[in-house]
Amino acid sequence: MIGQLRGILLKKLPPMLLIDVQGVGYEVEAPMTTFYTLPEIGKEIHLYTHLAIRDDAHLLFGFATEYERRLFRSLIKVTGIGAKTALIILSGIEAVEFAHCIREGDINRLTRLPGVGKKTAERLIVEMRDRLKDLGMLAAVDPAQKKTLERAGDHIEDAVSALISLGYKPQEASRYVHAVATGEMSSEEIIREALKASVSK
Repeated sequence: MIGQLRGILLKKLPPMLLIDVQGVGYEVEAPMTTFYTLPEIGKEIHLYTHLAIRDDAHLLFGFATEYERRLFRSLIKVTGIGAKTALIILSGIEAVEFAHCIREGDINRLTRLPGVGKKTAERLIVEMRDRLKDLGMLAAVDPAQKKTLERAGDHIEDAVSALISLGYKPQEASRYVHAVATGEMSSEEIIREALKASVSK
């Protein structure tokens, strides 16, 4: 089992990374939340990893934090959720906000994630609640933090919708918005920075 990698980042093309570890190039798939924290090409990188062994391939998934890896490992135990879907979920929502959605039973927020319909959202809430509790990830969110999460989620949703209305594909819009958004930014600020990011690509 490969539990972590420390090496030089050679390539980053979402969701794939190429990492040189003492002359061996490891291809690693990572969620966008990890991509947002990556250093420049040629810099050292450290990732927590999960190795998935299939009949036709050995797939390595990488995460910036142990917290994210634990959440990923819990997600792939949910009925109907495979590694690819778990990666998409983690790309579309921060781990803390996801835990908050599970705790509050927020089906509407979960169904805004790519590939997550109402039935899948309901299954996630039922099956993940106890697992997150066991992981210590369902601690009560204080009112101030809850408002920040809700406000950030609303602003991000508004920004994604705005980019889609400007002609961006939903996946592109989500990627550009999440790449620049912070909890303190307004919808207008997120849209402006996302547009700058899209032009610079």
